[in-house]
Amino acid sequence: MTDAAGVPLTLFVTPANVPDGKVLLGLVDSLPAIQGPRGRPKTRPNFLLGDRGYGWEENIRGVKERNIVPVLARPSDKEHGSGLGVARWVVERTLAWFNNFRRLRLCYERSAAAFVAFHQLAAVSIIVHKLNETDLS
Repeated sequence: MTDAAGVPLTLFVTPANVPDGKVLLGLVDSLPAIQGPRGRPKTRPNFLLGDRGYGWEENIRGVKERNIVPVLARPSDKEHGSGLGVARWVVERTLAWFNNFRRLRLCYERSAAAFVAFHQLAAVSIIVHKLNETDLS
């Protein structure tokens, strides 16, 4: 899950045969609190944007129960409402950055812990890259 700048906020690695929509609520629940310029840290995003792979009825209901506005395209919708090219490009770009790491394209690792560790290293590398290009002063 990424923020508006494409910085990975949380990481969840599953086997290839697990649909993305099945782990969405666990991913939302694992989001850390984010400190803003002032006030109490924000624990939940205002809205959640996702394509048809996440638009299951139970995900929409679960996101609403967490007081988040779901912007999830339902699998039965025929119109192009996923936001691709409008807002979802940030997520697609960040996933492409993860694919730039050769060890992540194919699973060479024997243990799941090593595979998760390489994903975490890639996420840290992406965050450092984004911080270096952003003027923090």
